[in-house]
Amino acid sequence: MWKDFKEFASQGNVMDLAVAVIIGGAFGKIVSSLVDNIIMPIIGLLLGGLSFEGLKFTIGDANIEYGVFIQNVVDFFIIALSIFLFIRLINSVRRKHDEEEEETEELDEQTKLLTEIRDLLKHQKES
Repeated sequence: MWKDFKEFASQGNVMDLAVAVIIGGAFGKIVSSLVDNIIMPIIGLLLGGLSFEGLKFTIGDANIEYGVFIQNVVDFFIIALSIFLFIRLINSVRRKHDEEEEETEELDEQTKLLTEIRDLLKHQKES
């Protein structure tokens, strides 16, 4: 059982996932800082100094802090947008790289065909 677990844990996909989770956590902290320290104060200024995190109402002894929920929703959308833009950038770079490889492969095929035609023409002249 230990051997199976060791094989599973050392597979590339598991290691990639672990790295992705760690980087994702760090990326989430960066985006949260961006939202908390830059974007939300600007939105607060535009809304006349209103801070979402301070929004709440009380029912009996319970405090309903809906402003924190609004803040978390904004965080989510900004994180999702950031990840979307990052993945889009990576895909465009990857697509460009794939197109360059395809062009190189096509040239190789053309060169191969031209070489075969040349060899056939040589063989016809010799016969």
